Amino acid sequence: MKKRMLLLTLLIIPQLNAWAETPEEKGLAIAVEADKQDTGWKDQQSELKMILRNRQGQETQRNIRNRQLEVDNDGDKTLSIFDSPRDVKGTAFLSYTHSKVPDDQWLFLPALKRVKRISSNNKSGPFMGSEFAYEDITSQEVDKYTYKWLNDETYEGNDVFVVERYPSYKHSGYTKQITWIDKKMYQPLKIVFYDRKGAKLKTLTYYDYKQYLNKFWRPDRMEMVNHLTHKSTTLLWSKYKFDNGYTDRDFDRNSLKRAR
Repeated sequence: MKKRMLLLTLLIIPQLNAWAETPEEKGLAIAVEADKQDTGWKDQQSELKMILRNRQGQETQRNIRNRQLEVDNDGDKTLSIFDSPRDVKGTAFLSYTHSKVPDDQWLFLPALKRVKRISSNNKSGPFMGSEFAYEDITSQEVDKYTYKWLNDETYEGNDVFVVERYPSYKHSGYTKQITWIDKKMYQPLKIVFYDRKGAKLKTLTYYDYKQYLNKFWRPDRMEMVNHLTHKSTTLLWSKYKFDNGYTDRDFDRNSLKRAR
């Protein structure tokens, strides 16, 4: 009997190993689930305070209105309108995120009264002087990365997955990102960015998540710290509102000039 059980065990173990997820498969599965749990919000609007700090700690504040439209089978559309200070008032930024092709991004500059297209080669450049790059402020579609699960751990009292992801799109400013993803919300709590030389470049930390429509989690605060320049940018989000009835027309290129 013991010999039979031993033989059965030896036959089963290789099958279990064959079915086990690889770190790459598990990392992708976590990303897919996170995307699934944040699907179905249709559209949203919010208000945003962007606080820029130089290495001496001096601050500059910008006030922004944000609108987003969820797009089936593609990335989201985003329109950001700057209300203050005076030197950026009326500036508007429009972004179409895509999964497998370069994102489309435009910037309306009121002083020049023209729309400027952001080159796909320039996605790693700073967004409006902040520590966020253009590629940081688009929706993070699953196909934009490949993934590798590193481990499970506890971060700030929360159970998290730690997943490494590698940009699969051209002209990224990063070789990889390490993300700490909350197991309850399937939302990031921290992301560490590594530059093209593989050095630690920036850390983005998320705070004070709240749930909307009994499903969708959104942070009230995000802190991006640049470890090379010692500059930082804080984003303070407020007045989230969903299901506003936005359509594609609210996010066409003419909407940049209509933005008020």
